[in-house]
Amino acid sequence: MTTAPEWTASYDVGSAAELQALAVALAPLLRPADLLVLTGELGAGKTTFTQGLGRGLAVEDRIISPTFVLVRQHGSTGGGPGLVHVDAYRLDGAAAVDDLDLEATMAVNVTVVEWGAGRVEHLSDSRLHVAIVRPLGGTPAGGSTDGPVTVFDDDGEDEVRTVTLAGFGPRWRAGLPALLLD
Repeated sequence: MTTAPEWTASYDVGSAAELQALAVALAPLLRPADLLVLTGELGAGKTTFTQGLGRGLAVEDRIISPTFVLVRQHGSTGGGPGLVHVDAYRLDGAAAVDDLDLEATMAVNVTVVEWGAGRVEHLSDSRLHVAIVRPLGGTPAGGSTDGPVTVFDDDGEDEVRTVTLAGFGPRWRAGLPALLLD
């Protein structure tokens, strides 16, 4: 199991639309059997990112969080791969992930797992980690400004997020081709 990434690339996005545009730009670089592991605090934009991937992959159905059903499968409307969207937040570990039988669908789909770190790495020798980090905003309960803040004002204003992509394993050894961002 590869423990260090082959490469990393970071992007700052200032809105949900920019986050989705980054994912749309990434989508053409993905192929069937690719595994994406999304991390980020609650509300960081993991599902928003996946919505952009879905648009870029031209999959059917609206992408919504699979929190309560755990897995949603979206078929391709064109000739590309479909998308399997997983929420592993409530899963206890790799054994619970195995019960979902994701291996049965991985060969023909891009598989995106929110909250997958430490739970899904055994599914593939290669994976793309997508870490979405929100800025420190305001002062959290207790007054400390150190560390991530998980409660944000819902004032309708967009917050800059840093999205870091990290490629692991042979699939990503050559690096990430340049993303064409508008």
